[in-house]
Amino acid sequence: MRHLWSLLAGVVAAPLTWALITLGQDGSTRTVTRWLEIGRYNTANLIEPSVYLAVAGILLGLLGTLRVSPLGPLIAGLALIAPYVGLFVDPFWLRDNVPTNWRVFGDPLPLLHPVENGTLFFIGALLLMAVFSGQRWRRWPAPVPVPETATATTVDETDDAEGFTRDWSALQPDLVERDTAPLTLGYPDPPAPTPTPAPTAPTPLPRRADSESPWSAPPRSTAKTETPPK
Repeated sequence: MRHLWSLLAGVVAAPLTWALITLGQDGSTRTVTRWLEIGRYNTANLIEPSVYLAVAGILLGLLGTLRVSPLGPLIAGLALIAPYVGLFVDPFWLRDNVPTNWRVFGDPLPLLHPVENGTLFFIGALLLMAVFSGQRWRRWPAPVPVPETATATTVDETDDAEGFTRDWSALQPDLVERDTAPLTLGYPDPPAPTPTPAPTAPTPLPRRADSESPWSAPPRSTAKTETPPK
């Protein structure tokens, strides 16, 4: 479908551009020639031809730069180049068949003027170069559908009719969950002190009886020794 619309745009843009450029160039030439004849000028006389040229430039810019189908610039470029190519084939036949007595809003429309000075050939060549853009032949990327994620939203019972939620959590700081760290001056916190283990009391030595001397023989063993059987 986009190729069809681009084709129709090229078919309409080619003759319209030819007419607008003719009106602009002829009006500018006659205005400047008149200034030289009378010896004074009035720049307001250039407003009308400049508007024709500006509209033609905008039309060609949209056709040649927008990312549409290349059929439009191709058809418009070939249509604008064809009259100048006719000068190579049979210039006299071309001059006899191109109308020169048409008028637009009372202004003459000499269609041969942009053909003979090469303006149409120049513009047609520019439009043909737009055909060689690889991006113009590709379709626009289709939008990727974003899956709708089910977000559980709870509505407070105290919401009013306009949909404004009355959030009273700010008045109860104990209920507000603090996720952010407190503000500091930018200095790192000192390392936490290592806890010192509590001193343990030494294990007391076994006490001896009062009648025993520390240099006496070692205590006797109370365990009974088994005698081997005979």
